[in-house]
Amino acid sequence: MRSRSIFRVLKFVLFAVLFVAILFLLGFVVKDLWNWLVPPIFGWKSIGYWQAMGLLVLSKILFGGFHRSGGRGGYRPRGMRERWEQMTPEQREKFHQGVRGCWDRAVPPDSSPTA
Repeated sequence: MRSRSIFRVLKFVLFAVLFVAILFLLGFVVKDLWNWLVPPIFGWKSIGYWQAMGLLVLSKILFGGFHRSGGRGGYRPRGMRERWEQMTPEQREKFHQGVRGCWDRAVPPDSSPTA
């Protein structure tokens, strides 16, 4: 039992070190790409490592990149829309009744909202 917990800790440390190393290398890749492309094309200044890391964080905030599963935890609204469009009216009504039944169980019928 103790060897499993040691293995888990070692695995966590290994993944943490790997994650930090990848982030470190990614900063250098962004810096080198920027300094190779942007100054000759646009005439802007070269950047340093920490400015490249800032660009990565800014791009993450603005564009929501670096997702493994398509973003938002794998939620794909287009797939749900397509399934909804393929449903017959009877299937849609059955779905609505199922959702209503779920909400009816969540809120007792004799409860009144409190202010």
